Amino acid sequence: MNRFENWFCGSSVWRFITERKLLPWILSGHALGDHVLEVGPGLGATTDELLRRAGRVTSLEYDPSFVSKLAARHKSPQVTVVRGDAATLPFPDHTFSSVVAVLVLHHLKSQEQQNAAFQEFHRVLRPGGMFFAFEIHDGWLQRAGHIRSTFVPISAGSTFGRLTLAGFSRIAVDVERTAFRVCALRPAEA
Repeated sequence: MNRFENWFCGSSVWRFITERKLLPWILSGHALGDHVLEVGPGLGATTDELLRRAGRVTSLEYDPSFVSKLAARHKSPQVTVVRGDAATLPFPDHTFSSVVAVLVLHHLKSQEQQNAAFQEFHRVLRPGGMFFAFEIHDGWLQRAGHIRSTFVPISAGSTFGRLTLAGFSRIAVDVERTAFRVCALRPAEA
């Protein structure tokens, strides 16, 4: 992430927006269950709200400085902060009741890594668990905001097929003007 993204994503304005506007829309009345995997929390704009909605949060962050800051802020046994990569999750199968990724997927370096992350999210979800994501559309403003940062936009239109290939069902993609949300179910085993 670039300096602007680091500043904005660590701001009280972003925390307010994610807690009051984005998460209610992203989750759309779905329950998170008892153990949520928060992918790419950055400085933790969604961590507190996810903890309020679930009994336990595991936050997976790639950036080591964010890992240190987030771990220092959350000393509760209900929050675990782990350094890792979304495309190769360091967790056993069927660990989490839900997975939440807010503005994370476009920071993965390729579509192949995004697809690997979808497969990993499916793997670590319990049967009946839900995957939730929030992403921005591609555009000149989004590209300008990601100068000197990884930006591999993911299209809302491709999401259904990519998640289906990863094993998800009941996939809902809701598009807004500049962004979209995704809800997908890891079906119960046959």
